Amino acid sequence: MTSTTATPRPAGSARPDGLIDPRGPQLAAAVTAVVLASVLLLPTPYAVALLAVQAALFAVGAVRGVQATPYAWLFRRLVRPRLAPPAEWEAPEPPRFAQAVGLAFALVGLGGFAAGATVLAQVAVGLALVAALLNAAFAFCLGCEVYLLVRRFIATV
Repeated sequence: MTSTTATPRPAGSARPDGLIDPRGPQLAAAVTAVVLASVLLLPTPYAVALLAVQAALFAVGAVRGVQATPYAWLFRRLVRPRLAPPAEWEAPEPPRFAQAVGLAFALVGLGGFAAGATVLAQVAVGLALVAALLNAAFAFCLGCEVYLLVRRFIATV
């Protein structure tokens, strides 16, 4: 994540209002990557069902924010208590936008499966998988970066 969306955390300070721990969306991206890889490997009926579940999770993240997803709950309850406080906090808007982008790719995938265009569905899922892997492995949120580019573009217009 770029420093334009993160706030340095002074030693010992609590979470700033409205900001999120960037490791939560990174964990969610790792789980999402496993789900999307499974979609590509499973027979079509199972792939469609699993992709529909992931689309619903993307929708929750896009509408209510990433902090409202089941993956965020898992992070808050099981992972974060075992970690040191984050070095930076992150604005929730870029990951929320990234969830909307993920939802769009999942819907294209579902539409492709429904129309019998399996290759279209697999390409859409594959692109979403690449984005999830970038975040999970390298903490590089592609959707977040697109959000920042769009914001900069709008600010200059």
